[in-house]
Amino acid sequence: MENVIIIGGGPAGYTAAIYTARSLLKPLVFTGETPGGQITLTNDLENYPGFPEGISGIEFFQKVDQQAKKFGARIENKFVTAVDLSSQPFKVSVGKNEYESRALIVATGSSPRKLEIPGEKEFTGKGVSFCATCDGFFFREKHVAVIGGGNSALDEGLYLTRFASKVSIIHRRNQLRADQILQDRARRNGKIEFILDTVVEEILGSDTVDGLRMKNVQTGKTENLPIDGVFVFIGYIPNSQIFDGQLEMTDAGYIKANSRMHTSVEGVFVAGDIHDELYRQVSTSCGSGTIAAIEAEKFVAEMEGRAYPGK
Repeated sequence: MENVIIIGGGPAGYTAAIYTARSLLKPLVFTGETPGGQITLTNDLENYPGFPEGISGIEFFQKVDQQAKKFGARIENKFVTAVDLSSQPFKVSVGKNEYESRALIVATGSSPRKLEIPGEKEFTGKGVSFCATCDGFFFREKHVAVIGGGNSALDEGLYLTRFASKVSIIHRRNQLRADQILQDRARRNGKIEFILDTVVEEILGSDTVDGLRMKNVQTGKTENLPIDGVFVFIGYIPNSQIFDGQLEMTDAGYIKANSRMHTSVEGVFVAGDIHDELYRQVSTSCGSGTIAAIEAEKFVAEMEGRAYPGK
């Protein structure tokens, strides 16, 4: 019997692990097969308090991983395949293994949204990527396209200029959604060009990507753009499928919770991007992870008939 199981290994899950571990709850954390979450795909984390010079997403993850383990959190790089929230204790399945827990913190985050166009699936890993930090090195002196207009698209596009000879940022609207500081930085970079009011209809190639078929949404004109690689950053889909029918969700699949991170099931708490479809910042994820952990601590204390400070 576990006191608390945390599902998810991003900033929210790790923050919850640090807090619950410091309260001697010995949390069990299932991070999935790629621990760190979306933060590991961020080249430069510049807006998190305490790092005035910025910090890479990988380094940030390594620090929180070390911190959580220091306080006694048990980290398993395994993928949760099913949950049963119908009664206490909650049941969490990892393959053929089943675990039981008094409290559960859901911090499963989100996954990159796909274009769902011809060529995307066929060329994933052969010129199509969803992680510039992972694959940028392979496009040295190449012409690559970045699809998207938000912070992630511009941040990753700027990172790709370290390797690529040219970066074409393609966005379906005539205005970008990214923060102004990123827009200004990108426009000052001589390697970056913007192709606005444009959607990509097909990714072209034989063995690897060699072009895009694009359409201007204003004129309807189509044209092909020779390209060596495509990086897609058009948003995220919440990883909430295993909770479908068990937790109350929004129409978009985000798990609903109140201001104390309580979900529709007593004893189940939520943190991070699986709940937050608006801000999606590392700092807000850590904040919600803190709240979820404190509330989980209170819940376990009540179950055991113990007093909790401030209760």
